[in-house]
Amino acid sequence: MKISTHHFILFSALLVMTAAGCSRAAKREAPGVPVLVAKAMATNVPVRIDPPPFGHVTAISTVTIHSQIGGTISAVNFKEGQEVKKGDLLFSIDPRPTQAALDAARAALERDMAQLDYAKINFAREQKLFDQKLISRDELDTNQASLDTLLGTVSADKAAITNALLNLEFCSIRSPVEGKTGSLQAFAGNVVKAPDDVLLTINQIHPIDVAFAVPEQYLPEIQKQMLAKTLKASVTFENMTGPPPQGDLTFVDNSVDETTGTILLKATFPNEDDALWPGQFVQVTLTLSKLTNAIVVPSQAVQTGQNGPFIYVVKSDATNAEIKTVENRPVTNGITYENFTVVQKGLQAGETVVTDGQLRLAPGVKVSIKSSLTPVARTNSPAS
Repeated sequence: MKISTHHFILFSALLVMTAAGCSRAAKREAPGVPVLVAKAMATNVPVRIDPPPFGHVTAISTVTIHSQIGGTISAVNFKEGQEVKKGDLLFSIDPRPTQAALDAARAALERDMAQLDYAKINFAREQKLFDQKLISRDELDTNQASLDTLLGTVSADKAAITNALLNLEFCSIRSPVEGKTGSLQAFAGNVVKAPDDVLLTINQIHPIDVAFAVPEQYLPEIQKQMLAKTLKASVTFENMTGPPPQGDLTFVDNSVDETTGTILLKATFPNEDDALWPGQFVQVTLTLSKLTNAIVVPSQAVQTGQNGPFIYVVKSDATNAEIKTVENRPVTNGITYENFTVVQKGLQAGETVVTDGQLRLAPGVKVSIKSSLTPVARTNSPAS
């Protein structure tokens, strides 16, 4: 069959239009590499000891309660684990033996005071007789000695009364500190021996200390910063709820541990909500200083290449702002803060960096910014 010249021209035109349409469709169907991005920003970043050291919580003071007199416990005036104030009554010791000793001391004082009064009158009489030269010097001295002896006896009686009053006071055992009581070691009816028997231990936990050790290399910076301000510390621990407890660095040991090369520090926390407990292990974050207006990016944006760390920075095409390409930018890293990394050199605030999808990128590659990346499912084609 013969094809006319008119039909041939029309057929050729259709081929050209179809090819052009396919070319445009191909261009439309060639999207950029999907990536996730974030903006580099300037912010204040705390400088902390990294990695954070582990520490243990210690009571700011621990007091072991003993009885200062022996006797029978007549009453326990608190419950185990109870919060007590300074001066609260804890134990009562049977006061009857002590009261009897006090009564005996008072009776002895009254007796000796009567004898002293008589001795004073007798000495005054003997003094007059001696002045009249009716008695000898030896007799006067004997009366003087008797008077002095009774004066000493009365002083001893007064001391015995003071001691008995003190022992009577010791029958009421009161808390010397504010804190939380531990388990009872003696109960009502037990006879206690003073001062050997332990009755109770009280831990003061408001405030409370956290002891931890840091490498000695941090010591110069810690000392420098402590001269200017109070260093802040925070702690985290397993199954923690709520914000991390905040405290102040209050103690730096006076020597470095030669075996570990670390120095012991202590931070004090108000612990008003009882979040910290003596003996508990925690992770301590000690803030040394703060970087002002530091450039930070999400840590996953920083990649490591043969020439060091780099970041893919998203740029707009010079002729079309909608076309995005990436640039491989070498950077100088700083410290890491939470999930961010400080970029000391190579990046400006406000620049867009790639945080995910870097494996498919190279300098100049076009990218498509997505809100999330979904992994492509791999399927196996059936054999033909």
